[in-house]
Amino acid sequence: MTAIPVTAERHRQQMSILSDTDLVLLAKAGDELAIRAIVQRHNQRLFRTARAVIRNDAEAEDIVQAAYIKAFTSLATFRGEAQLSTWLTRITLNEALSRVRARRNTTGLEEIDMQTTAPGGEVLQFPSSLSATDPETELSRSQARHLLENAVDGLPDDFRAVFVLRDVDGMSTEEAASYLGIRPETAKTRLHRARKMMRQSIEKQLSGAFSALFPFDGVRCAFMADRVIAALGNECHDVSHY
Repeated sequence: MTAIPVTAERHRQQMSILSDTDLVLLAKAGDELAIRAIVQRHNQRLFRTARAVIRNDAEAEDIVQAAYIKAFTSLATFRGEAQLSTWLTRITLNEALSRVRARRNTTGLEEIDMQTTAPGGEVLQFPSSLSATDPETELSRSQARHLLENAVDGLPDDFRAVFVLRDVDGMSTEEAASYLGIRPETAKTRLHRARKMMRQSIEKQLSGAFSALFPFDGVRCAFMADRVIAALGNECHDVSHY
């Protein structure tokens, strides 16, 4: 009996449900679909990580691409002692930080130790990734996302990196600290400062917008005047009958 060939689409679907460990084994053997599956699975986290450091979409994409190339050309050295996502994120961070150092000729994020004794810090919730049900909802989400992205971009490099890893990617403080090569206590300090700066930035951006809330002008205002005049006319007409 002749075996029925597995279609490329079915093969891709099968790849998507494999674990990272299985995908790595296939990728080491040169399986292109396994490589594609790894890239698609980790794209978002790596882009966010690079974008947090570099603050430029196009350059962040270049960094992620360079990180993937470094990873896949040295995949034989990956022993599985850490999760694949951890390994890829560290490569991406190193690539991004090396570009920052080359550009500014300054120390990297892992060498900066900001100190503060301020406690606490509130978590900022980012907009849901659920699909919008209508254009107006999509516009509102786009505006909210733009507001938040501006606030994130305004953070200092050391704070921005830990904020994105912790509050955007959802890592634990220990994970974020491990990725950045800093102590958990330092990560907590930077996270608190980043959240405080985010709140201040958002409040500043919104402060001039409150006067525009609940607008009642233009056609709506004119229509109200028409309604009042019509109502007064009706009142006078009713009175004239007595």
